[in-house]
Amino acid sequence: MPERCISSECLNETGFGYTLSLISGKYKMTILYALMEFGVVRFNELKRYIGGISFKTLSITLKELEADQLVHREEYPQIPPKVEYSLTERGKSLIPILDGMCEWGEKNCIG
Repeated sequence: MPERCISSECLNETGFGYTLSLISGKYKMTILYALMEFGVVRFNELKRYIGGISFKTLSITLKELEADQLVHREEYPQIPPKVEYSLTERGKSLIPILDGMCEWGEKNCIG
């Protein structure tokens, strides 16, 4: 097998690069983790759980995750409005990766 050369390859053309394009961002992994742990979650519950995230940033991030078909948004026609978020089947397929990160963190936590 010929030796690979970094100068002739591109990260964006790899499976790793594609996965990163979906989950990179300051809060995406946190949102995916919250939905993995708690199932169906409302907007304000996510906001409280994450802390430090603005309403606008949370809204934009959820829309991106929904556009990438990782998160499902369910809106109920009532007053006040009720919106719930959950992982799609595609989003659930990331659970082994999230679980692996949790296990690694538990084993390698310093302090």
